[in-house]
Amino acid sequence: MSAAASIEHASGKDRGDENFPVGSWLIRAGLRRHVHAYYAFARNADDIADHPDLAPAEKIARLNAMEAVLDGDDPTRSPSAARLRESLAETNVDPVHARELLVAFRQDATKTRYASWDELMRYCRYSAAPVGRYVLDLHGESRQSWPASDALCASLQVLNHLQDCAKDFDTLDRSYIPGDWLQAVGLGPDAVTAKATPPALRSVFDAMLKRTAELNAKAARLPGFVVARGLRVETAIIVGLARRLHRRLLREDPLAGRVKLRRNDAISAVLAGLPRLL
Repeated sequence: MSAAASIEHASGKDRGDENFPVGSWLIRAGLRRHVHAYYAFARNADDIADHPDLAPAEKIARLNAMEAVLDGDDPTRSPSAARLRESLAETNVDPVHARELLVAFRQDATKTRYASWDELMRYCRYSAAPVGRYVLDLHGESRQSWPASDALCASLQVLNHLQDCAKDFDTLDRSYIPGDWLQAVGLGPDAVTAKATPPALRSVFDAMLKRTAELNAKAARLPGFVVARGLRVETAIIVGLARRLHRRLLREDPLAGRVKLRRNDAISAVLAGLPRLL
């Protein structure tokens, strides 16, 4: 089978489009390429799941093909999966962290609504938590760090959902806003099509942000578990970025325009995280 048979379809997004550093210079040099390989795998799978022109069955078939390549199938079908397979073999990191991501992306192919916050958190367990667990395992960190890491990853996921709530509904008919909270204020998922957030929807956003603040409080313990100095600093910076994005979403309107971190947010988070080098 030729390289042209690849099932991947890149969106053009890369590490620079994320809210947080991905395999930055703080990560030990010998490990960065492995983090980048994992990210590339996740990015390609996400691009498949979010492709607006692919039918759900085709998305799932392509995601299944990525998992098959992880298992040893023809590498030309999914270059990112082939690269990650080589990386996992070299580092002896459990492939479960890649397989679990695919569980979430398959769900994205068919599920467009979330009935409750608890259901959303179960989704985050597969869509977000594996990322942090992979990086921690790559560094040989204790699994005592997992609960705090899971909280941080879930927080980042929810914050991203709030940033993109209008776009997700417009392009994919997908809503990650808990349905029971919307129903309680007399709204449906289409409430995010407004040009500005009405008070009832703002109350739902604030409820999500209140729960996210609880996740951030739990995530704040993560750097204290991390032994590798560079990773410890990077996790502290990411915790700071999550808190700053949370504050922006409390003050700003995600329907009026995409709420995003600014340069001063990044600088402040870096300065706050650097003492973790000691």
